[in-house]
Amino acid sequence: MDVSVDLASCAPAEGGLTTGAVARLLGVAPTTLRSWDRRYGIGPAARQDGRHRRWTEADIAALRNMCALTSAGLPPAEAARTVLAGAPRGGATGTGAARAEASGAAHRPRSGHAPRAAGALPLGRARQECRGLARAAIRLDAPAMDELLATVLDRYGLPAAWDEVMMPALHVVGRKWETAGERYIEVEHLLSWHVSGALRGVSAERPPDPDAGLALLACAPGETHSLALEALAATLVQQSLPVRMFGAAVPATALEDAVRRTGPAAVVIWAQSRATASGSLVARLDAIEWGVRGARRRPVVCVAGPGWAGRLPTGIRHLSGLADAVDTLATL
Repeated sequence: MDVSVDLASCAPAEGGLTTGAVARLLGVAPTTLRSWDRRYGIGPAARQDGRHRRWTEADIAALRNMCALTSAGLPPAEAARTVLAGAPRGGATGTGAARAEASGAAHRPRSGHAPRAAGALPLGRARQECRGLARAAIRLDAPAMDELLATVLDRYGLPAAWDEVMMPALHVVGRKWETAGERYIEVEHLLSWHVSGALRGVSAERPPDPDAGLALLACAPGETHSLALEALAATLVQQSLPVRMFGAAVPATALEDAVRRTGPAAVVIWAQSRATASGSLVARLDAIEWGVRGARRRPVVCVAGPGWAGRLPTGIRHLSGLADAVDTLATL
């Protein structure tokens, strides 16, 4: 379902949009909009009753340019000067026509400060919230990221929020810094930190099921990419299924010891790359037994992640995505 916001359909008959509605439209935290208004004069042309902000289409066009410039790496103060460059004196309180003129000026930055066309994020037909999250990350706007993550988790639920907003934003930001040297590595680190925090903040919907089997989740030795596994752990927690999440780069001997000590119903090993997908480790885990003679048990071992493509160990199931993983583990 397309949930992108259409300005014409959500604008009130008169007076413009509220700050909250504009924030949802652009994927920016309301606190960020208020800060831009207070610090840089990027505010609404008029205020209802002299107090409440109401944003016109021209105001929103200026905000779009402000978002585009900061997303391309321009500092907010310089981006604001660029957006307002064509406005008359007192541009912070100018008319809607002045706003439109300032919006056009945002596409004509002064020499030495022009963002490169390559700065655009290749988001394609992503959800509006995914675009907002990626752009907030480029701006290093932590409050906006937290607010957007909380909103999508509440609106869509964890699996859809991960598949359609968080993961695509992580991928596009990751591709961005891979093609730009180390310029955007701080962006990926900040976004990963906030996504991880949002996932760990997920709580159980009901008391744990005492009869449900334990799932043990771990990244393969040497594997440092753990966010997808964190999404799985958070979904299992939300569904009140018991889980032990061991995180990134778990040594093989430690993982084998954990299986023997906990006696899990299932073990999931994540590998992002072929270099970390260890078939021998999976075979050793699959052979572990515990319990009394004649009634010994073994875990169901599953693998997940792109590192296992084309090299699936015999008899081991490859979990193809978050929904498939949750469905599989819930039946054990």
